[in-house]
Amino acid sequence: MSKDKLTIGAILFPEYDLLDVNGPLRMFGALENVNILMISQHGDKIKSGSKIGNYTEYNFGNCPEFDILFVPGGMGTRKEVNNPVLLEFIKNQIPKVKYVLIVCTGAGLVAKTGLLDGKKATTNKLAWQWVTSQGPNVLWKKKARWVVDGKIYTSAGGMDMALGFISDVYGRKVANDVALKTEYDWHTDPNWDPFGEKI
Repeated sequence: MSKDKLTIGAILFPEYDLLDVNGPLRMFGALENVNILMISQHGDKIKSGSKIGNYTEYNFGNCPEFDILFVPGGMGTRKEVNNPVLLEFIKNQIPKVKYVLIVCTGAGLVAKTGLLDGKKATTNKLAWQWVTSQGPNVLWKKKARWVVDGKIYTSAGGMDMALGFISDVYGRKVANDVALKTEYDWHTDPNWDPFGEKI
């Protein structure tokens, strides 16, 4: 079990998916030795695709260093995939951090940087065609809840991935305790994916 205090840098952009952010971060927030930074390009309140917003404390220029880059998905990825400022920020952070956690269509943003090339990854199945088109050299895995390749975690289900990451880094008991505390029915098998069969 890791005893190091880890800081998560969660990136928000207009029309991010609310569940992609708040669900996994709720899991991480249950840990005593995790710090969460909310970051956006301009450091302001960012509305999700559900019209509910989260405040970001930092912008791309003034955020402190962090250990884990967290990239959510959402309908906003369709616009942000053409945002060179966001893509450059992601590209600059990935080599510096210990881990990269990507939810849903956030994989499209990271794939566009080229830093997923040659790596195994997955994403939301309803958006499969769009996301995979952003990274033709990525080794996309269609039937997977989450995929781990080195320090990079990609997922179709962010909360399952978050608990999987917690299990990998902090131990299975800690992950089980978080799932129990949040009353979440954790699908512990990363290959469990009933949605992948419907594409």
